[in-house]
Amino acid sequence: MVLFALVATHADNDLETVARLSGGASGVHGNAVVLATCNRFELYGSSTDPAAAAIGLLESLAESTGMEQATLESHFRLLHGSAVPRHLFAVAAGLDSAVVGEREIAGQVRRALIEAQSRFAVPGPTAKLFQVASRTAKKVGSDTALGSQGRSVVSVALEMTGRTKWTDQRAVVHGTGAYAGATVALLKERGVREIAVYSPSGRAPEFAAARGLTAVESLTDALAWATLAVGCSGSEQRVSLEVVRDARRRSLAGDEPLTVIDLALTHDFDPAIGELPGVELLSLESVRLAAPAEQEATVEQARSIVSDAAADFDLEQAKRSMDSAIVALRQHTLAVLDVELERVRTQHGCTAAAEEVEFALRRMVKQLLHVPTVRAKQLAAEGRGEEFNAALEALYGIGESVRGLADSAVPSESESSESSGPESCPVERLGHEQSA
Repeated sequence: MVLFALVATHADNDLETVARLSGGASGVHGNAVVLATCNRFELYGSSTDPAAAAIGLLESLAESTGMEQATLESHFRLLHGSAVPRHLFAVAAGLDSAVVGEREIAGQVRRALIEAQSRFAVPGPTAKLFQVASRTAKKVGSDTALGSQGRSVVSVALEMTGRTKWTDQRAVVHGTGAYAGATVALLKERGVREIAVYSPSGRAPEFAAARGLTAVESLTDALAWATLAVGCSGSEQRVSLEVVRDARRRSLAGDEPLTVIDLALTHDFDPAIGELPGVELLSLESVRLAAPAEQEATVEQARSIVSDAAADFDLEQAKRSMDSAIVALRQHTLAVLDVELERVRTQHGCTAAAEEVEFALRRMVKQLLHVPTVRAKQLAAEGRGEEFNAALEALYGIGESVRGLADSAVPSESESSESSGPESCPVERLGHEQSA
């Protein structure tokens, strides 16, 4: 089984396209872990034929989004093999984000695996991939200055407002999801005491009660009261130009402008509101462009941690593959031995001599398997494990047994309780994908 990922991010697509792709996530058929954030939509899985598996996922995504499959293929990159952990570990560490070093992405990676496990039995290699990604993100956060920055899309957006006296601000948060929770935490951290929450889905009262906020039923009234509005719901019910214009006419803030931070991919607010007098609009795209660059040394340190983690992951996966091959070889050899021993018992009965012969033969088989076992481990360490598997297929015809054992492998109990520039190819050339 080979790990693969279909990747569409802000680096290759506009955010509107990413949003449309993310909108089809619920319609994706097949066993794939879905990572959908404000600036990326990625599908992860494992298959003996990554190209075919990718095509299958794109077919279901085409059905759910209404987009032509050829168009979809142009928006994705296909990663497989060792390119997959290098990419996901960098993503989890915040190195591939619009705001380098952002904190939220690590939690989103962890939740992506949890959500997938609630839908299907995630194969061992894929589950392990996400578990190690979470551990790598934690290490980057604890061992580098990147983690101490505490930077995120929300924090950069708040800095862009130019506000200094946060205690005087009145904020309304549009949404009740994880992003809304992070927004509220940052507003409180800056000293904002008056925070209201609005939700088109009706979840505002519960969200507000849990955080000591005020739930509002009328967004127009809330915008008339507020000096700052943050949209992070991703709702299909976009706040219209008329609603914001009406709110400004009734504004309680006098001449103080209303700053609207729209962090939703699909836009919680009509972009035209930025033309209204007294309204300043900051979009996700403007935040991405304004995000400060991190110090080169800090980023290089984080990349080094990611690179080491990916190399260790590849080696561990290679060793696990050899374990499966060794087990398959032992099972094959012992099965042949059992057949021959049963033939001897049938012809000569069970005698003391027969038992001695059986003992000797089993010891001989064990000794014969010693050298192939050692050699398998050596080849795995050299990254040549596939040569061993190919030899088993050629000599014994047990390739399917090896794949079956590898497919059924699951992380250990301790691993399962974990809480927390890749090589690629265009999807339109799936027959020529690369792997490190």
